[in-house]
Amino acid sequence: MKATVLVRPKPGILDPQGEAVESSLRHLGFAVETARVGRLGELGLDGAEPGRAREELERMCEQLLTNPLIESYEITVAP
Repeated sequence: MKATVLVRPKPGILDPQGEAVESSLRHLGFAVETARVGRLGELGLDGAEPGRAREELERMCEQLLTNPLIESYEITVAP
């Protein structure tokens, strides 16, 4: 089973990378209102059922993959 975890700064949290991307895109002539930069992680899980896999992924995010105070995450699980 393959899982994808998308991690982004929470709304209202300073995002210096996003600000740099936004500024650079505007300098290049692109009409960008906002930009937020996050990270994407892909994980392969051994034989877990989808419900159990999601529970484990949420624990992984809370314990290691994110800083829950300043980051949010989205999990996608595919067979």
